[in-house]
Amino acid sequence: MPSKTVLVTGAAGNLGKAVVQQFAANAYNVYAFVHKIRGNDATLQPNITPMELDLLNEAACSESVQHIAQSNSSIDVAVLTTGGFAMGTIATTDIKAIQQQMQLNFETAYNMARPVFLQMMQQKHGHLFFIGSKAGLNTTQAKDVTAYGLSKSLLFRLAEIMQAEAKGTDVLVSVIVPNIIDTPQNRADMPDADFSTWTKPEAIATTIYESAPAPNRNEQGMVIMV
Repeated sequence: MPSKTVLVTGAAGNLGKAVVQQFAANAYNVYAFVHKIRGNDATLQPNITPMELDLLNEAACSESVQHIAQSNSSIDVAVLTTGGFAMGTIATTDIKAIQQQMQLNFETAYNMARPVFLQMMQQKHGHLFFIGSKAGLNTTQAKDVTAYGLSKSLLFRLAEIMQAEAKGTDVLVSVIVPNIIDTPQNRADMPDADFSTWTKPEAIATTIYESAPAPNRNEQGMVIMV
């Protein structure tokens, strides 16, 4: 039985690294997308293929997905972890700030999700994961993160559209909604917070891996809280 294949964007980030390692440890062929490959990168392992890619380059994203599909029997899982964060109320958020967050959180996801989804539809199976947020799921929680909340909210709507199109297939689109992720950057930004309530990247990666087979598929897609 051939190994399954997973595609991970943002593989150099805290969550991306954890996802890459989780799937690699379970014998997946992992394609780890980074902005720049570094010689000492932890992704340089036998069943991990690092790939440089500008996620804002739509054509390059499509070509990369086609390359992976042609090199493997299928793309079984895709986990799109690339994104960014910004504070800002309505008063402090201009259109430029919104455009920046839309690029970071939506365009980077859509440019990769679209060709991945089309490939999964062609093969009639696969599981695509977006990384959402509580501010995107319920935008009443986005009052101090306006641009971030708006950009993340589109991932939920995109997942709904894709899941509607995938009706009748074994293609599933899920949105992971993490608590605050326990990273060095977040600890530095919020030094007075209770870190014990935060979620480790490894725990999120484990949830994604365990959800990837998706034995209980449904036509509405899935929102997975972690």
